[in-house]
Amino acid sequence: MNNKVRIIPSIGYQDAKRAIKWLCEAFGFSEDAVYETEDGKVAHAQLTYKGNMIMLGSSDSGSEFSKLIKHPRDVGGFVTQSPYIIIDDDEIESHYEKAKSHGAEILLELKNEDYGGKNYTCKDLEGHIWNFGSYDPWSNNSQ
Repeated sequence: MNNKVRIIPSIGYQDAKRAIKWLCEAFGFSEDAVYETEDGKVAHAQLTYKGNMIMLGSSDSGSEFSKLIKHPRDVGGFVTQSPYIIIDDDEIESHYEKAKSHGAEILLELKNEDYGGKNYTCKDLEGHIWNFGSYDPWSNNSQ
């Protein structure tokens, strides 16, 4: 069986170039690939974190996909999906502090959860909601 991650969140940003830089600095992602349109917008980008990936692009790139999504600022700051990123136990507190120091808006403070691990929830520079935690649901899964 191929063990590649099969579900990859995809997010639209108004200023995708700035978002790529910020996500790498604040959350620890690494730039894997960035493809631009002729007018300099991000048509598609891939960022990785410990073997996992998110994809993003400019929400107004003009692509067929960008016409299907709305930015949180267009819908009163709400989102309908939110990635959960597993952070190693010994790194969750420093990850939280790093995100805060880069201006992430903390919505739910870092805390111990009854089901295990520590988690926090924040908004990024454009209002997308992210969840980070040391709880690993795979460790409780027999699959």
